[in-house]
Amino acid sequence: MQQELLFKVLVIGDLGVGKTSIIKRYVCVSDGCPCVPGQERYGNMTRVYYREAVGALVVFDVTRASTFDAVLKWKDDLDSKVTLNHGRPVPAVLLANKSDQLGSQQPQLDSFCRENGFVGWFETSAKENANIEEAARCLVEHILNNEERPMIERDPSSLVLSGYTNTTKDHLNCSSCVKW
Repeated sequence: MQQELLFKVLVIGDLGVGKTSIIKRYVCVSDGCPCVPGQERYGNMTRVYYREAVGALVVFDVTRASTFDAVLKWKDDLDSKVTLNHGRPVPAVLLANKSDQLGSQQPQLDSFCRENGFVGWFETSAKENANIEEAARCLVEHILNNEERPMIERDPSSLVLSGYTNTTKDHLNCSSCVKW
């Protein structure tokens, strides 16, 4: 029996970092897209936008240092507006997007993520569809670990995300993620 779960996941970060492209690569597989692009124009998000979220992808553009400098502002805003039922912050994965333009240049992110409460990080490229699924799987695994109600079936081999099938790729930058 396949079980369907619905989670509200936020995708936040500065203007132009590739949030909408990431969403389109992963979520918008049909004509309808359940996203609200352009919210960053309003500065700090409203609690309404954050309400009932159980996870977040915080995105920055590796080609623009100012967008990395803003990451902690976004994380602080998230942590101040939404928490899980037991009072802990929602899991957040950091995405170093547009990695196709610079290659791998983010080794310091391991300690940055540990020190600032991110559950992991991934170099991504929405353009090349690189590591988008892996980052989402990492986040979903953390979301499932926080679920208070027991799951009917918790077999990782049966997990399907937005039409993607399970893979055997390792989550190299995701702390405590199950390796698929």
